[in-house]
Amino acid sequence: MSSERKWDVEYRYKFCKNLKELRELSGLTLKQVASKIGIKYQSYQAYEQGFSVPSFDHLMIIADLFDVELDELVGRKGKY
Repeated sequence: MSSERKWDVEYRYKFCKNLKELRELSGLTLKQVASKIGIKYQSYQAYEQGFSVPSFDHLMIIADLFDVELDELVGRKGKY
């Protein structure tokens, strides 16, 4: 596996885990978060399950929603 691919898998996993944890800590449902960031429920669900990754714009909106830095959200920096 190339180092680039390994990075992608590692951070996708961390992102999904952090995203679900932040949503649960905030007490919001999948549908509520999707609505707050302006996407369909299925799209947000795919983010949490690792089937899809958000655009940069949506990453910024999600980080703002949960009041975390982008590096924290994607797992490049310590926990929120």
